[in-house]
Amino acid sequence: MRELLLGPVAEALGVVLYVAIAGTLAIVGTLAERAGLADLSAGQTTLGLWEAAVGLVLIYAALNVAYHIVLPRLRGAEPTA
Repeated sequence: MRELLLGPVAEALGVVLYVAIAGTLAIVGTLAERAGLADLSAGQTTLGLWEAAVGLVLIYAALNVAYHIVLPRLRGAEPTA
């Protein structure tokens, strides 16, 4: 009986965890992008490009987590990644 109750709760907590991970990656990526653009406009080319590249990688990672893990779980399918 406990398995019937704990299974859906564990699945929901897993989805919430992955949503939090994707959201955190997206927020940190956006902040890195903003810092990169600010540094580029201030004339610090190397640091600005580096921060912009890191921001793009983080945003891409957030989209991959959301698309390959969160959406399939919300649809009821197993994640493909």
